[in-house]
Amino acid sequence: MKLSTVAKGVESSLFSNGPSTGYNFGYLNEEIKREIRRKILKAVAIPGYQVPYSSPEIPIARGWGTGGLQITLSIIGPEERLKVIDQGCDDSVNAVNLKRFISMMTGCEVTTETTMATLIQTRHRVPDTPLKQGQILVFQVPIPEPLREVEPKVELCRRMHAEGDYGLMWVRLYEETVRWGRVTVGARYPVLVHGRYVMDPSPIPRWDIPKLNRNEALLLFGAGREKRLYAVPPHTSVEPLEFEDVPFTVEDQRGKACELCGSRDSFLDEIPREDGLGSRWCCSDTDFCSRKRLEVSRAKGRALILKKDARI
Repeated sequence: MKLSTVAKGVESSLFSNGPSTGYNFGYLNEEIKREIRRKILKAVAIPGYQVPYSSPEIPIARGWGTGGLQITLSIIGPEERLKVIDQGCDDSVNAVNLKRFISMMTGCEVTTETTMATLIQTRHRVPDTPLKQGQILVFQVPIPEPLREVEPKVELCRRMHAEGDYGLMWVRLYEETVRWGRVTVGARYPVLVHGRYVMDPSPIPRWDIPKLNRNEALLLFGAGREKRLYAVPPHTSVEPLEFEDVPFTVEDQRGKACELCGSRDSFLDEIPREDGLGSRWCCSDTDFCSRKRLEVSRAKGRALILKKDARI
């Protein structure tokens, strides 16, 4: 894949005037947007490498998705169709407020359908609907450094990345395997990008890790508080760290299905029942769940029509 193709997809915001809001298009000024886009291009050229950037002030607090929002505002254009999700949900407070702010600053179209969106900003999930070529998925990242759990000093983490020395991470995984019989890391499971850099995939569940590998979409990660961004270009290898005799596994959902749509092949949230007796399981991805329910409803309708025709 040519870098110019990725650059053309990233360099989509070249406008100076916003939609009659009194602010610049996308809120950020053009100098900041150009700086962030240059850093995105560098991150795309070196998959998994953490690129420092300015992380300018925006009207939300640090830790509430500033990194993802800065990337989105830097690359979005008025022709984009935007989707924002928070742990798979389109209707959470965080997702709705970010979507409203971005739409107000750009005038772009918003959608809840994954297949219709050209730009998706997400917190802690990868959509269960497969992404396609031309889409961009922007992650909100709280902690970009995967080695922080094993080495607190930033300068030593930088040296370990430069030398490809990830022995301490392997030791951590080995110790967990010896103690518990398996790797107990849930969210933020470390992955190896393009056979070179160990990367923090953001706090997505292990269920979403295989979706990152050879994904057709451009994956961008922004950590505003830490002033770091990194990227995974389309069709890039992303492999979880695993031992030959202890393979990587996702969350065990055997015997469970979504109470609303009946799906068994999507990531499920466990929700306690109101009476306190047991739990129910529902799809984390609200768009996937609604589409599944629509498909089931149409299938039942076709079955009824066929049944009536057979009687006639």
